[in-house]
Amino acid sequence: MSTKAFKEDKVALIKEKIDKAQVAIVTEYKGLSVEEITNLRRALQKEDGDYMVTKNTLAKIAIKGTPYEVLSETFKGPIAIAFGFKDQVAPAKALSKFIKDTKKGEIIAAAMDGRLMSADEAKALATLPSKEEIYAKMLGCINSPASGIANSVNAVMSSLVRAIAAVRDQRSA
Repeated sequence: MSTKAFKEDKVALIKEKIDKAQVAIVTEYKGLSVEEITNLRRALQKEDGDYMVTKNTLAKIAIKGTPYEVLSETFKGPIAIAFGFKDQVAPAKALSKFIKDTKKGEIIAAAMDGRLMSADEAKALATLPSKEEIYAKMLGCINSPASGIANSVNAVMSSLVRAIAAVRDQRSA
């Protein structure tokens, strides 16, 4: 059995992660080996996230009074929580990819900005573009008119240079 100090440390660790999290995704980890959980944890850490297997009662205590308290009703059976600290989409993408590749585990629910998301909504979150992709698209949209103007001016200047060169060649001949 766990000691009271161990439980308090675990609750404090969950609270620390919850305080920094942009999104929390509850998953079922039944059937996953320690190696697979470690690989998933590493994949999430690359995306500025984390994955924590925890007891339901400790998780409920840790999230009490936070925007993620809406998840407490989803804590049934063996669960783990994936946290995203900088991006809401990247952890969902990493989890979905892992589940698709291993055909193990399942997304149960997610919470973001104090709103409970169903499993389907959490899976749909994984299909959204990441912040970097959105930034790149926005930059492309902003840059497109300027590029068009620059290309038009460049085309006019090129035509002018070719016309002057043609006149020069014609006079010298």
